[in-house]
Amino acid sequence: MKKHILVVLFAGLCAVLAAQPSANCYRLYLADKNNNSYSIDNPSAFLSERALAKRARFNIAITEQDLPVTPQYKQQIRNMDDRIRLLAESKWMNTVTIYCPDSTQVPQILALPFVDSILPVAFYDTMMMSAQLAPETEIPYQEPIVSNHDTIIPYDYGSYGYYQIAIHNGHLLHNEGFRGEGMLIAVFDAGWNGVNEISVFSPLFTNGQLLGTRDLIPFRNNVFDGHSHGTLVTSTMCLLQEGTLVGTAPEASYFFIRSEEPASEQLIEEDFWAYAAEIADSIGADVINSSLGYCGFPDFPQASIGYEQVDGVWSIASRAATILGQKGVVVCVSAGNEGTSDWYHIGHPADAFDILSIAAVGIDSVVANFSSRGPSYDGRIKPDIASVGVNTLCVYPSWDSDGYSYYYDVANGTSLAGPVAAGLCACLWQSLPAASSQQIMQYVRESGSCASNPNNEIGYGIPDFYAAYASHTSVPDYKPLTIEVYPNPCTDHLFINNSKQDIVSVQLFAPNGNIVKQLSKTNSGQVSIPMNDLPAGLYLGQVRLQNGKIQYFKVVKQ
Repeated sequence: MKKHILVVLFAGLCAVLAAQPSANCYRLYLADKNNNSYSIDNPSAFLSERALAKRARFNIAITEQDLPVTPQYKQQIRNMDDRIRLLAESKWMNTVTIYCPDSTQVPQILALPFVDSILPVAFYDTMMMSAQLAPETEIPYQEPIVSNHDTIIPYDYGSYGYYQIAIHNGHLLHNEGFRGEGMLIAVFDAGWNGVNEISVFSPLFTNGQLLGTRDLIPFRNNVFDGHSHGTLVTSTMCLLQEGTLVGTAPEASYFFIRSEEPASEQLIEEDFWAYAAEIADSIGADVINSSLGYCGFPDFPQASIGYEQVDGVWSIASRAATILGQKGVVVCVSAGNEGTSDWYHIGHPADAFDILSIAAVGIDSVVANFSSRGPSYDGRIKPDIASVGVNTLCVYPSWDSDGYSYYYDVANGTSLAGPVAAGLCACLWQSLPAASSQQIMQYVRESGSCASNPNNEIGYGIPDFYAAYASHTSVPDYKPLTIEVYPNPCTDHLFINNSKQDIVSVQLFAPNGNIVKQLSKTNSGQVSIPMNDLPAGLYLGQVRLQNGKIQYFKVVKQ
């Protein structure tokens, strides 16, 4: 069999070495899994008890694809040079990714009988790679602890934080008791600065909700240091600070995997993403959130790509995402923030099959201009759905000599839309435990605001997660809103009516959360609110009914 050193723009060994003198990290495609010490007859050696239970529950076969890379092959590669380091591996693709500072070793590695081809993927500074790291702070995986609640008390989401969950009627799922308990969400990101010190994240540790961490970046060893992106992302799911911010899955369990090197953008990060996907599968994750995406590699231009590679197949990360979605995991991937750039389109792995790629909208349901657009190059509807990624409330870490503190602020990006939706996917699956991951993702699409006419800005639209739950249970005649609000848009007066219950109080908020109108003790099923003194724009309303239930609405003042 003819072997190759693979290059995106060049072919042939001489051209590789001439055109890419800086590459010192390589993806090795292996020919087989022969002489493997692992066996599909003993899957507990490479899949957790939780993962095995899920495979059995949904009748997902364990095949040779699930076997780890042959350990003997990895050892032979290491033996070539004591400076070679194994950085990542993929059992699904049968690849290993290595650091090899001596490029003259590459032809010798290619000559190994079990190596099919080699692709340069990155350059890492040799001094950084050889530096001695402090002992790792990795938290080993542990099984989740599930407690039972006798009563369900509605959350106080706060006047601002409420709207990023209410746009999906996720609060109604929470009110039914589905808050993520027993579900495991794996988060792929660039770092979680301060999460181990900031007080509002302490329940992750005291309640045993953080089940483990893995740092895949070779010169880092502490996911709680190096970047704050994961801190913001995770806060939209896990936080439980009533009156300010309640995340979309505050009782779920979490596992953090750093697959992104924040200081550079190189092809190797797709290898780390695929590695993270297999870790998530092996621990039995139910949902993954990846607020990461790739549409170019400015720090490794040898691997430049075009829109024609956004086909769900070209990228190792996209192929891994597809497989992960088929092995019983709900895969939530941010669509990307390229809507105003020359690229414009979604990237990898948002182009994968059998996943949910997520666009960004505001609480006014309008798509963000920065949100990456579809379709995939092969013509599939992308993104799949949309969630709140404009002025999304989250937690920011702040560091000084006394350590980490925090503050609340808003952020923009599909990076925030993804986890808002991912948390609710976990709650929905908790409510429908007999459904498969593929069914859950389809239920989410079908509940979207434009499911009957999907488009390439927000896909199937903004999901109604409670409607997805109600349509597959015995909830009778679910209607998201039981109050009438008219006219909408309005000019001088806004009328709110409920034919069955008196309206106890009404609050009207500006988009920044400030109360601009307030009525209480109306003792009537209909109220009128003067609007002529308010500036034009979007307003958000909260109505409390006599039976204690709360309804929310949006209205436009012209």
